[in-house]
Amino acid sequence: MSAHDRDAVHAQLAQLGAATVYEAAGRVGLLDCDLLQVVPGSRVAGPARTVRCGQDDNLMVHAAMTRLRPGEVLVLTMPEPSAVALVGDLLLTQAQVAGAAGVLVDGSIRDLEELRAMGLPVWARWVRSRGATKEIVGALDVEVEVGGARIAPGDVVVLDADGGAVVAADRVEEVLAASQAREQREAAKRERLRAGERSYDLDGLRALVEGV
Repeated sequence: MSAHDRDAVHAQLAQLGAATVYEAAGRVGLLDCDLLQVVPGSRVAGPARTVRCGQDDNLMVHAAMTRLRPGEVLVLTMPEPSAVALVGDLLLTQAQVAGAAGVLVDGSIRDLEELRAMGLPVWARWVRSRGATKEIVGALDVEVEVGGARIAPGDVVVLDADGGAVVAADRVEEVLAASQAREQREAAKRERLRAGERSYDLDGLRALVEGV
């Protein structure tokens, strides 16, 4: 697949959204944790550039900026999520200059107003002023876990107002097709609901409740 085609696939997944992608993937890959969408209305999808920091330490975030490529979603993790700011406006200025599609922080951010003004799509568990140390050597481009979902380098991370989902790199085209089909089914169903029909009957739920 060409770079242009990959970008088009990622754009389509972003537009379809995390919930649709998660459902269409067979309810696999949900980032099952609270995430703050820093820039309202933002939605992204792109290959993961993964970082495993030391606990409460962001040394490896600085290192990751030398590897970050345009269109990637920077995924920042620690051994245990905690309310320590792994990034603020200075580090995320570097991510923006590198062309990151977005940033997922399994921890805290700070400089919230500055980040919103920058416009770089960022998702994080918390906002806290407490900063990280820069002492612990962690790992770059390794499999990490966020909200119970494993994310390997190159897996596609989808993020929007509903949260996030991850699609294994070898399933991207399959999940895109399934997501598009689901979207089409829901569009047709939406029209029937607008016409006055009820999901109670369309989804066969009456039989479950009433036995008829």
